[in-house]
Amino acid sequence: MQNNPLNFIAPIEGDVLHAFDGRFLDGKLKITVKVAAPEDAEIFVNGVQAERADGHFEAEVFLEGHKNRLEAVDRVSGEKIGIHVFWLSDFAAHYRLSIDDNIWFLRDIQQNKEHYHSLFDNPYLGFLKQVNAEYGTKIHLNLFYQTDGFNLADFTDQYKNEWKANADWLRLSFHALQEFPDMPYVNAGYEEVKRDCDLIMNEIRRFAGQEVMHSVTTIHWGEATVEGSRAMRDAGYVGQVGYFNVDDNLPSASYYLTAQQRRHLKKRFVWRDTAEDITFVRASIVIDTKKLEDIKPHLDAHEKSGSKPPYLDLLVHEQYFYPSYFNYQPDFRNKILTAVRWAKENGYTPQFLSESISNA
Repeated sequence: MQNNPLNFIAPIEGDVLHAFDGRFLDGKLKITVKVAAPEDAEIFVNGVQAERADGHFEAEVFLEGHKNRLEAVDRVSGEKIGIHVFWLSDFAAHYRLSIDDNIWFLRDIQQNKEHYHSLFDNPYLGFLKQVNAEYGTKIHLNLFYQTDGFNLADFTDQYKNEWKANADWLRLSFHALQEFPDMPYVNAGYEEVKRDCDLIMNEIRRFAGQEVMHSVTTIHWGEATVEGSRAMRDAGYVGQVGYFNVDDNLPSASYYLTAQQRRHLKKRFVWRDTAEDITFVRASIVIDTKKLEDIKPHLDAHEKSGSKPPYLDLLVHEQYFYPSYFNYQPDFRNKILTAVRWAKENGYTPQFLSESISNA
C-alpha cells in the first residue's frame, strides 16, 4: 500500500487561478483540486469529500474572491494541510505589447523638441500609436535611465499633457540604470535597486505624470536577488515579468526563483510568491529572438504543448527598430504586427497586465 504524505498536487501554494483553470458558476470559479495521500485515507477538501483517481484524490471546490485558503483533511489520520491560492477573475484571454530597453526614442524627442509638435512625431512612438489605433493594443515601455550623452533628467516635460492623454494605452516603468553591464542586478541588494528604481520613477512622474505609472515592470535581464525584487515591490511593482527558463540553454530571466519554481511558472505562466507578496508572470514570446516566419508557430506551440498562456505577454526590445543598430531587424514592424494579429485572431483582447493581476 502506498503511503504518500498528505500534500497538494494541484493547485499549489501561491498558484494564481483563472478562467482557463475551471468553470465560472454563480460568481465563483469551480476547480478540481488534486491531493496526494495514503490509499486508505479519507480526504476532504474545504469540506468536500475527495474521490480516488489515478493514484491521488480529487475534489471539486469553489473559489470565491481574490484570496482563497484550501484545506485538505484526512479523517482517518486526522492530518491536515492548508495552502493559499488566488483567483483572478479578469486575467485570462488578455494581452499587451511589452517593450524593454527603451531610451533612444526619448533622446530623439529631446533632440528634436523644437521640431516635434507631438511625441508621436518620433518614428518609433508613431509606429506604436499606429499599432494601438489599428488593434487597440496596450503598450508598456520599460525604461533605462541613461545612454550615451543622455539621461532622463535631460528630457523635456513639454509633452506631459500628451503623455497623460495617452495613458489609457501607453505606460512607462523602471527597467535599469543603463544597458550595460549585462544582468546588472543579479547580485544587487535592496538599496542599489531602490536607487535606480527611484531615479527612473521620479523622472517619469516629472515629465509624463503618475497616470502612465502602474504596478508591473520587467527588470533588465529578468534577474534580481530577493532583496532586489522586494525593492521593486516596495516601489509599487507587485507584478514582475520574466522568461522563467529552466532545463535549457536560454537566459533564465527568473529573478530569484528556484529551478522547481521556474519549472512550475514556465508551465503555468503566473505564480505568486506568498512570502514576498510578488506576482510573477512569464512572457509568452521574445519577438526579436524569432524569425518573422517563426512567430506564429511559436505562439501556436504553447497550446499544442498543453500550456496555453492565460495572459499573452508579447515582449520585444527597442533597439532592433533602428537601422543604425548593429543588429537592426528591418522586419521589426512586421514582427510586432504578426504577434499582435495572432493575439487578436486567437481570442485575446487588449488589457494592461496591471489590471489583469488585480481584481479591483
